[in-house]
Amino acid sequence: CPAARRTRRASRGSRPRADRAGGSMSPSLLLIFIFLPLSAALRVERAFASETRTNNFAVDGAARRVYVAAVNALHQLNGTTLRAETHRRTGPVNDSRLCHAPQLPHAPCEHPTEPTDNHNQLLALDPAQRVLVACGSVHQGFCELLRADDVTRAAVDFPPPGARAVFPSMLNVAANDPRASTVGLVFRGPGGRSRLLVAATYTGSGTRFFPNNRSKEDLRFENTPEIAIRSLDAADAARLFTYDINPSEDNVLKIKQEDKPRNRLSFVRAFPRGGYAYLAMNNEAGGGRKESRPHSLLARICLDGPAPRRGSGPPAEGRKLTESYVQLGLQCGDAGNLYGRLVAAYPARQLLFGVFSRAGSGGPGSGSALCAFRFADVEEAIRRGRADCSTVPGSAEVQVLDSVIQGSGAVCVPKPNIVLQSDQLNCGAAHLQHPLALRRPLKATPIYEYPGLNSVAVDDVHNHTMVFLGTSSGKLRKISLWRNLTLANHWTLKVAAGESVHHIMTFDPNDRNYLYLMTSHHLLLVRVAVCSQYSSCSACLNSVDAYCGWCTLESRCSLKGECSRGNTPRAWIGIEEGAGQCPSMTLTPPEISVSADVKDMGILIDGSVPDLRGALVECDYGTGRSTRATVHLESGPAQIQTCPLLPRDQYPSIPQDHIIVPVAIRVDGVSVVSGSFVIYDCERTGEINQKTGCMFPTHVIFLSSSSSVWGCRGTVFNSLPPLSPVEVYRCDSGSSDCSECWGREHQGHLCAWCDSTCRPRGHCQQHTHCPAPEIYKIHPRNGPAEGGTLLTIEGRNMGRRPAEVQVSVSGSPCRVIEDQYTVSVRLVCVTGRAEPLENVVTVRVENSSSGHSSEIFTYLVSLLTSLHPGKGPRSGGTRVTITGQHLDSGSGIRVRVNDTQDCSIHSGGRPITVSGQGFDLVQSVFMEVVGIGRECSVKTPFFILCHSPPSDQSREAVAQFYLNGVVYRGDGPASSELGLEDEEEEEEPYVQHFQMEYVEDPQFYTANRERLIKHHPGEPLTLIITKAPGSLDLEQEEYSVMIGSYPCDISFHNTQLFHCTINGTLSSSERELPVTVCVGNLRRVIARVQLGGRELAIIVSIVVCSVLLLLCTVALVVYCTKSRRAERYWQKTLLQMEEMESQIREEIRKGFAELQTDMTDLTKELNRSQGIPFLEYKQFVTRTFFPKVSQSVCYCTVYDNDTNGLHPVPETHPLLQDWQASNTTRPNIEEGITLFSTLLNNKHFLITFVHALEQQRDFAVRDRCNLASLLTIALHGKLEYYTSIMKELLVDLIDASASKNPKLMLRRTESVVEKMLTNWMSICMYSYLKETVGEPFFLLLCAIKQQINKGSIDAITGKARYTLNEEWLLRENIEAKPQNVSVSFQGCGMDSVSVRVMNTDTICQVKEKILETFYKNLPFSQLPHAEDVDLEWFPGDGSSRILHDLDNTSIMEDGRKKLNTVVHYQIPEGAALAMSMKDKRDNTLGRAKDLDTEKYIHLVLPHDDLMETKRSQRQSHRKKVLPEIYLTRLLSTKGTLQKFLDDLFQAILSMPAERPPLAVKYFFDFLEEQADKRGISDPDTLHIWKTNSLPLRFWVNILKNPQFVFDIDKTDHMDACLSVIAQAFIDACSLSDLQLGKDSPTNKLLYAKEIPEYKKRVQCYYRQIQEMAPLSEQEMNAHLAEESRRYRNEFNTNLALTEIYKYAKRYRNQVASALEGNPAARRTQLHHKFEQVIALVEDNIYECCSEA
Repeated sequence: CPAARRTRRASRGSRPRADRAGGSMSPSLLLIFIFLPLSAALRVERAFASETRTNNFAVDGAARRVYVAAVNALHQLNGTTLRAETHRRTGPVNDSRLCHAPQLPHAPCEHPTEPTDNHNQLLALDPAQRVLVACGSVHQGFCELLRADDVTRAAVDFPPPGARAVFPSMLNVAANDPRASTVGLVFRGPGGRSRLLVAATYTGSGTRFFPNNRSKEDLRFENTPEIAIRSLDAADAARLFTYDINPSEDNVLKIKQEDKPRNRLSFVRAFPRGGYAYLAMNNEAGGGRKESRPHSLLARICLDGPAPRRGSGPPAEGRKLTESYVQLGLQCGDAGNLYGRLVAAYPARQLLFGVFSRAGSGGPGSGSALCAFRFADVEEAIRRGRADCSTVPGSAEVQVLDSVIQGSGAVCVPKPNIVLQSDQLNCGAAHLQHPLALRRPLKATPIYEYPGLNSVAVDDVHNHTMVFLGTSSGKLRKISLWRNLTLANHWTLKVAAGESVHHIMTFDPNDRNYLYLMTSHHLLLVRVAVCSQYSSCSACLNSVDAYCGWCTLESRCSLKGECSRGNTPRAWIGIEEGAGQCPSMTLTPPEISVSADVKDMGILIDGSVPDLRGALVECDYGTGRSTRATVHLESGPAQIQTCPLLPRDQYPSIPQDHIIVPVAIRVDGVSVVSGSFVIYDCERTGEINQKTGCMFPTHVIFLSSSSSVWGCRGTVFNSLPPLSPVEVYRCDSGSSDCSECWGREHQGHLCAWCDSTCRPRGHCQQHTHCPAPEIYKIHPRNGPAEGGTLLTIEGRNMGRRPAEVQVSVSGSPCRVIEDQYTVSVRLVCVTGRAEPLENVVTVRVENSSSGHSSEIFTYLVSLLTSLHPGKGPRSGGTRVTITGQHLDSGSGIRVRVNDTQDCSIHSGGRPITVSGQGFDLVQSVFMEVVGIGRECSVKTPFFILCHSPPSDQSREAVAQFYLNGVVYRGDGPASSELGLEDEEEEEEPYVQHFQMEYVEDPQFYTANRERLIKHHPGEPLTLIITKAPGSLDLEQEEYSVMIGSYPCDISFHNTQLFHCTINGTLSSSERELPVTVCVGNLRRVIARVQLGGRELAIIVSIVVCSVLLLLCTVALVVYCTKSRRAERYWQKTLLQMEEMESQIREEIRKGFAELQTDMTDLTKELNRSQGIPFLEYKQFVTRTFFPKVSQSVCYCTVYDNDTNGLHPVPETHPLLQDWQASNTTRPNIEEGITLFSTLLNNKHFLITFVHALEQQRDFAVRDRCNLASLLTIALHGKLEYYTSIMKELLVDLIDASASKNPKLMLRRTESVVEKMLTNWMSICMYSYLKETVGEPFFLLLCAIKQQINKGSIDAITGKARYTLNEEWLLRENIEAKPQNVSVSFQGCGMDSVSVRVMNTDTICQVKEKILETFYKNLPFSQLPHAEDVDLEWFPGDGSSRILHDLDNTSIMEDGRKKLNTVVHYQIPEGAALAMSMKDKRDNTLGRAKDLDTEKYIHLVLPHDDLMETKRSQRQSHRKKVLPEIYLTRLLSTKGTLQKFLDDLFQAILSMPAERPPLAVKYFFDFLEEQADKRGISDPDTLHIWKTNSLPLRFWVNILKNPQFVFDIDKTDHMDACLSVIAQAFIDACSLSDLQLGKDSPTNKLLYAKEIPEYKKRVQCYYRQIQEMAPLSEQEMNAHLAEESRRYRNEFNTNLALTEIYKYAKRYRNQVASALEGNPAARRTQLHHKFEQVIALVEDNIYECCSEA
């Protein structure tokens, strides 16, 4: 078998690496080798065969393992040998596409199952956790986490045993059909937690993947997103594969159900780059329309990095997927050659390579191409698109993806006020529109076209791009690309006949010289290069295989890593250096006569050879004899060494007239470079060849007819005709490359290129073609688009003659100029017309490939914008200034005016000095430059002076000198003696041609670029002149400046700046004199000097001086006056500042003292023996259900002043009173109300009734809340039924919210069911509130009140020294002291008590504190009011005095009457006071807070800011300081109350084992059940629902309204403090992070530090509720029945029914229509019963004056 023989030869010739050669070759590998021929540039090293079809593979570089996923199997292989370590069976399994995964609890399958093959859909390695993610097609795309060291063992039991919170979204990860695509990517998220980005094709209803017998039970794909980021934290198995970021809607990208037919996504690859994840995919939506054909897309998503976040709590909210998601199209080819479907993708450094096929084509022979896209273009397009969407109205470049559920319309709405930051341009933001799609695709030209390409891998090797392409026919194509991505070479390896290569190929992470690729049944390890096939340096480098290079010191072609000194400079030659750097040697002398006494031979080694110092260098003469070489190092790569020749007696014998002796340079025993020299015997040469022509290996010489014998290689002339010319040449002299060698053919030289050198054709056994041209430099780098630019190209191997060279720039031909062509190394061409663009220059030579320049040539469009002046004399000489764009493009500049003569733009005229000797012999001197001659003058025998002529363009020119009419040739002096030996000293060099360069004329300006300078005669004039930067270096003596006809004295400051000074008087009949700068022939007027009249100047000067003197006198007087006034004001201000500073210091010191001393535990002062005044259940219900009605009802208390104490009349509510009707209407009304109650107990009637009322526009929110509360009272005795009705209505509300934004549900109370839920929570939580939360809540209220009373309180404004609310803070330093008074209550039989008051308290405030002390064990409703008692003071002199807030002793302050205080009456410490009840209330003075603030004052004015001006004028005794310094008092109050607040929150958010909140567990389970039914698996949505239903709906209401629970007085100041506490509780339940700053309100800043800890408590509380045992319906109904029985007959249900009937009567027709339209209600004749109720009660309704 020829194939087998080739295989055996290849095996002997190629030796695998030792670390990969362990063990014998597997049978599968032998099978592959026998049937698959090897490529010379690629080689299969190892192979693994799978029994079933392969699906995916993953490589573990750290453990050197490979995992291969196949149908029904998962193999774990050794990464070096590809031998199986273990394997795991994954199928077949019994499965049904219509059933949920069996791992889902409580989800039995009702459809028949059958054995189903398990195709692997996703295989990803998480190296951080050492786990392998494996997802199959069975069980709805279920995924497993396996151990990376043993795939037969699971790393995590998922779902966890006994887990109840398992949702379908956690199990349905991959696509459940093997024909559908799934890609994934593991990355590290915040806190280092692993996450999994998954993209899966939708396989649900409407697709070809979905079963025909669709069932309602299958909700799998309707609720599974196309793209999602899932949790992959193995330590948190309960959250495994959940949508990890909050909120979950922002962590998934799901296409709307109605848009799925137009967005059928097929995913190709997911890969990370930087901080982004890219998804390459196709939209497979069809339909026959052009715009709906499959097209390729690239999507980008911003990823969170693994940087740790602050705090130890749960992970913070990360980047949102939809905010950063943006996609754009990828187009490979143009309209005529379009490849529209992406097959494979591979990211490589700055480029994304993609394999594309023609849309709709398939099969092995379908057309395909390779294209490359720049990531920089992708990123720039994304930034530009996001910016356009935010700023450009109606942008045509970008649109919002309205097809996804997060879309907000397809049109971008500009936000011009938003300035996008860099991170927002890249990753979006919450306030920007998202997700986005760019309308304009990114286009690329095909790099390589080949049928059947379906996979790609790219490697950057030594700055060259190597691409590997797999085909559908089982071939591996390896191509090498130049830097401009054009094809350099290609190779093919047939890896598996008839097996398609998988679209993913991966390099070995430990050695990128090996490539893993997978076919349909094999995994192969391929060596990417077999360099040993190249035996010579030129063959190695001319292969353009970037992997291979020449290892100089080993003299072999190898990989750089396999070269022993590969990292040593010049020890390894890559294709970047080229074959020209291959080592070569030149011997001196190359021929040695056998009779010559030559002992040493010089050897010059060219090419890339490393430093040979320290190495053993020898010259090997091929006969086993060698000599030690001496190395002489020089700069550069060339090295010179000397080798001793062999002794004469060791010369080999000469068979005829000469012998070729080989010489090899050996370094450490290895031959590095070789050559040869000739030993000849001239005597034998003459004897053998007589009278024949000879070609000498030196120069062209003339031989005479002498009988001399010349050493030669061939023959000798013994006799020749006189003066016969003979040409002698050497092929290897002056031929540095192939083209130069062959180019000598037109000279008659018979030379050929072989073995990387130029040799005589007879010495070459095989001629080689020249390599591709190389371009080193192009000049100029740009030119006009019209063409005509003389483009100079320098390089090598650029052809042997102009006719075979073709040059193109951007596809436009460039005509080569033959007379300016230099063989191989230089050519000049004329560019043609082209479009304005930039591209490389391409040189193509016949019988060779193309060469491309590394430099870019740009076609520009020159634009002339202005011309000045517009006219001039016909005689010429006008200087014209031309302004425009790209005027310097091209190889030369010519300006023609009116298409006549050229316009000179280079003036010339610079003095040219010529130095030499013997100029006294010269009679005439003439200099010629650019074709223009100029006479020169001889100044001295050693010096000639010339002036340069003008030129029309910038150029390099040659100057020639004519001495006495004869051009100067640079001949040296003739020697008078011949045959003299060369002198040791060198003569002075003589130059024939002189190089000159013309540059643009210099530009000059005045210092400020003035065009007109005014000057008065008689005054010195100095001008500052600036020379614009330029390349023309002028000497100082070349400058001259004229002002009119006056020369200027010039003094130089530097090379760019000089001064022009005229000390004399300028006089001229003209008013303006030009300022002219002269340099050579250049005469440039840069400004004009305007001369002014001297007399007028003197007069003007006198007038100006007089005015200035007068102004100075006035200014001095004003200044002195102002200075004295300012000094007085400053002294006054300084005193005020010192006083204010003293006050601030004092206040800060006090605040600090309070923070350190007053934060005491108030539990020592609170009397726990005091009973907690809980309201009765019925009062709690009425106040909670009807808060506004309860506040409007007057609760009056009448006290009997007798010995038995006070007897209050209890408060009443309409619903707590008996309902009675008149005798005449009793039967009808009672019967009607009873029948109405029966209807309300019918579920169909009640639900229809509620929906009918809610649909009415005039049924306001207040009516809805009132109806809900009335229903709660009416059905209070049947709480089980009430709960079922509430659940039915909630289901309808959830359905309505889920279609919009489910997170907004239950946020407000705008519907009947939401108020019903509030009431239901209040009923169910009352016992828990009273038994668990009541005591810490009451203690907090007492602590707030006591802390407030510790400081001053303004009786009118309500502001206090101690508070939690900034708006109620007393922002003045009020001097207040506490003092004790002894009080007795006359007539009540009570002992006197000591009461602590403040000396700033008003009399009314003192009364209230006394009453609270006397009646501290009574509820607030039983306390007398301050207006009902008198307070009498007994000073001690036997007199007494009744104290009042206002009396005739009250004083006036700031125009207001001040309330009397303790300090006003001068009541001392321990004073005796007596309190007694009034006979009747004195109505002369109401409550202090209701007084007119314009007439009365207590401590501070109500509007300090408005009254500040008046107060300052009146010199008020109050001292004003900065109010912000008092904010520390908020901290003092907070610190004092902190323990009580923590205890309260702990009680609310705790789970007492003896009495858990059953209603909370029941309702939370109900919410989770409803979310699961609708596929809402986002934990954030559930968190928000729970928060809106319990904390915000019940607890916040209780915290803000303690009067609902306790019989206490909630003052305005207490209400303000409770608002701050309630806000802290709301923030603790929120998921969003607080964004606080210096401008944030203090109400949020006050508890910002505690909020994170409170959030942990809330999350822990929710988790504990979830972990409670489920509550059955029977258990909950029993609990509700117990609650109904406990509070039976507490309310007047008939009154509630009557109030409900009023709504039924108002909307009678609407309710009747709704009942008629309900089939269930129509079947049971509910509408007739409803009409019967109306007939019974109508016209007889009892008029009840109830506000309920």
